Amino acid sequence: MKATLASIAERARVSIATVDRVLNDRPGVKERTRAAVLHVAHELGYFGPQATGAPTRVRMDFVLPAGQNSFISLLRSHLVEELAARPEIDGHLHQVIGFDENALAEKLVGLCGKSDAVGVVAIDHPIVSEALEKLTASGTRIATLVSDIPRVRSVGYIGIDNRAAGRLAGYLIGRFLPRNQPARVAVLIGSPSYRGHEEREMGVRSILSREFSHLTVSSIHEINDDREKAYSVALDLLRRERPDAIYNIGAGNQGVARALKDTGLAGKVVFIGHDLTSAARSMLLDGTMDAVIDQNARVEAREAVKLLLSAVKGSNEAEYPPRLQVIFRENLP
Repeated sequence: MKATLASIAERARVSIATVDRVLNDRPGVKERTRAAVLHVAHELGYFGPQATGAPTRVRMDFVLPAGQNSFISLLRSHLVEELAARPEIDGHLHQVIGFDENALAEKLVGLCGKSDAVGVVAIDHPIVSEALEKLTASGTRIATLVSDIPRVRSVGYIGIDNRAAGRLAGYLIGRFLPRNQPARVAVLIGSPSYRGHEEREMGVRSILSREFSHLTVSSIHEINDDREKAYSVALDLLRRERPDAIYNIGAGNQGVARALKDTGLAGKVVFIGHDLTSAARSMLLDGTMDAVIDQNARVEAREAVKLLLSAVKGSNEAEYPPRLQVIFRENLP
């Protein structure tokens, strides 16, 4: 494994923060100090093997939540493909219980001193943020996937604009339902621990209040990205409240669809969800789901691997971040 920020700082007799500023080309460092840090970094092999040396593989780890989330399963499959296609990468995938901040932090800290680059789908929790900071301080490049944590030092975020995704869902619901006729929208959220889920909720609330004031968010239910819990919550909701639309922010679309079919309300209640999985395709085709907001797991996997590899090598590559795409039955790819 290449040199770490700590080893460079010790040899150059400067702080780790100074090394971080130099290696990330940030201002606030004297030119003489900058030159000394870069000299030490090259001596210790931070920028990779010299031309005369043997090629070194980059150790790259991805930490993803375990569970039934179909999109995460799809992302995991594409990451395996991307890593296998790059012989210069020594790739490793890890799964951690999705909403256990202690288990996630322990896994991240355990990669300190072992990994050159880590991509992570992380919940926004102080314990997790602290673990990521320790990982960064050890010299590991960090990228967040799917759901961002802005206050963590990372080389980038690979994922969609989640607040825009929530607004888009609200816009679709507003256009599907009768104009100026009061209606109720039920929102199912995986967990507000994911900043991305929280941002989607903020987005849908924002556009409904601003552009579709005749629509109200009648209830919000946390389902922990679990399809069985999604089924029981949706079933109770449909029998008791009978909302005019359901927006599922995270995973669990199959559970919602089953509840709609069991109550005879499939096709009668507007249903918007995320991520074009094989199950979502079937729900679009049979009319249970009206639209899917997709973020393309293949593109996210490709861009995450490319971003982390270029960060480790100190190179710059063009970025093609995933874009929001609305999929209906008539434009299924």
